[in-house]
Amino acid sequence: MTEKGAHRADTPLYPIREVSRITGVNSVTLRAWERRYGLVRPKRTPKGHRLYAREDIERVERILQWLSRGVPVSQVKELIDQPQPVPATEPASGDWPSQRRQLMAAIEALDQGQMETLFTQSLALYPVSTCLAELWQPVLRELEEHWADQLGAALQRRCLESFLRTRIGIRLYHANRLAKGPVLLIAPLPDDPGALWLLMAALAASDAGYQVQLMDSALPFGELPLAVERLHAAALILVSGRAERADLIRRQLPRLAEQLDAPLGLCGPVARIRSGDLADSLVELLGDDLPLAMARMRPLILDH
Repeated sequence: MTEKGAHRADTPLYPIREVSRITGVNSVTLRAWERRYGLVRPKRTPKGHRLYAREDIERVERILQWLSRGVPVSQVKELIDQPQPVPATEPASGDWPSQRRQLMAAIEALDQGQMETLFTQSLALYPVSTCLAELWQPVLRELEEHWADQLGAALQRRCLESFLRTRIGIRLYHANRLAKGPVLLIAPLPDDPGALWLLMAALAASDAGYQVQLMDSALPFGELPLAVERLHAAALILVSGRAERADLIRRQLPRLAEQLDAPLGLCGPVARIRSGDLADSLVELLGDDLPLAMARMRPLILDH
């Protein structure tokens, strides 16, 4: 129950069904956030019915923001009860290189606790686009070089993928419920040995306001037009950290772009490596700077 005096007497109050409609959070979840975690504290009528003030609704929206960043619900109260921070400035000189070194060390040591700390703290302090550009993309590029002939590379890759799949999956789930942008279908190309660039592309797309439909493994090219149609996707983005086969790039991808009723974008290192092979095709080369790739996608969708 809200403490006496927490809301002015003339503050409008909303029943739980209206709060659920406004925020998109169902009533069962709102009650659980109150009883189990103490995240919201609505007033009560004499008969025990919950009444929420505008401040409570704003608090629910802040809870959703933290959940969309991948913070577990059990940890949200500590964060949300802190005073609102001054907007973060850009990292001081040397800060990002230090974080990159720490992240590399954590990945090589399979230290998921340190990965969690770096992932959560960076996204809590800086925009997703900054974290991708300054931390995750440079680390992925460096890892790909180290993993070329390193013992234990497969183990490191799979552990990192498992970690990111869970954290980014949580963010996508909550962000998709709030996103108003068009649907992007994001899928890997068949030669990519893992999902690292794919997951980062999905994170960048979600941050750009798209609703993300993520395919965790490659679909046969013959089924991709059907997937775009059935999932109501405004565009298809294919991702790979590898060069991929010449025949796939030079023949199959251009043919697929001609069959689709939506733009086909290519991003990740493959878009940089194979740019010369696709210059005259309908395949949109989005590059391997993932936030920029998602920005390039928007006018293509609008013009289609």
